[in-house]
Amino acid sequence: MLSDAPDWIMERRRELGERIADRRAEAHHTQESPCEATGLSRATLQRIEAGETDPRYGDLLRIGEVLHTEIAVLVG
Repeated sequence: MLSDAPDWIMERRRELGERIADRRAEAHHTQESPCEATGLSRATLQRIEAGETDPRYGDLLRIGEVLHTEIAVLVG
């Protein structure tokens, strides 16, 4: 977690998490189904969606694949 990150980074991280959560909800997924498909823990996905952590590039690719969403859409 990067608690000393500048405000603009924190805001972008929150926006990314919101887009992931929105896409997941639109696809009618619980948090558990993307976790099972990607190998991420539920706690990790919760932190990503809450904007509390920077996801790894590979994690974003896997999340995008499960949600049928290009990574560019997720990162905005």
